[in-house]
Amino acid sequence: MATHRSAEKRARQDLKRRGRNRKAKSQVRTLIKSVRGAIESGDGEGARQKLRDAERALRKAASKGAIKKTTASRSVSRLARSVHRASS
Repeated sequence: MATHRSAEKRARQDLKRRGRNRKAKSQVRTLIKSVRGAIESGDGEGARQKLRDAERALRKAASKGAIKKTTASRSVSRLARSVHRASS
């Protein structure tokens, strides 16, 4: 356990950040699953709308540092490609 005041503060900050990052990542995973579900069900317009929501969440999580920017870009690219293929 932390014994110095600064280490105790750091531990508190780490807990807050961990919770924030976990929430962001969980939300992103949920939105990605909803896009994939819409693609599989053949709902092209719904998939496009869900893609917009997922992209926004991915970019936001990346800007906050919860995930890497390249990871977010790669996920957006793959989702967009899947939606495009499904709609055509």
